[in-house]
Amino acid sequence: MKYWQLLASFVLATVLFLFPLSAQAASSSSITRSVGDEVEVKDYSGQDLVGSEFTNVILENTNFSNADFRGGVFNGSLLEGVNMHGVDFSNGIAYLTQFKGGDFTDAIFTNAMMLRSVFDDVDITGADFTNAILDGTQIKKLCTQASGVNSHTGVATRESLECR
Repeated sequence: MKYWQLLASFVLATVLFLFPLSAQAASSSSITRSVGDEVEVKDYSGQDLVGSEFTNVILENTNFSNADFRGGVFNGSLLEGVNMHGVDFSNGIAYLTQFKGGDFTDAIFTNAMMLRSVFDDVDITGADFTNAILDGTQIKKLCTQASGVNSHTGVATRESLECR
């Protein structure tokens, strides 16, 4: 019995070595639906954007206030001067995204994955980052200005960022 298992293992290893399986690689922009490079709409306030994706776009002065953006995605985008007041970005992903000069007051970012994203000159008063994953340097930067309590979740911004 051991002889047959050994032989079968040798044959399988030989086949895989001689005929390797091809690897397929894809970027997130090639497998996701996204808004595109040109964004006409500048006002998404109060809209249902659940699962929406914005990939490689420049969103200047766009209004996402009070939008339901749970599970949404920002990938490789620039969000300068955006209004995200009261937005629900729970379980969202913001990867390689630059947030600059925006209003994030009273926003919900629980369980959001926001790696390699940069937050410059943003107002996070009352924002809830509970269980959000951010780069350590960004957490330190946000903790210097963290204040307030989220009106929907009742969680303090400093507590949600685990500021020391």
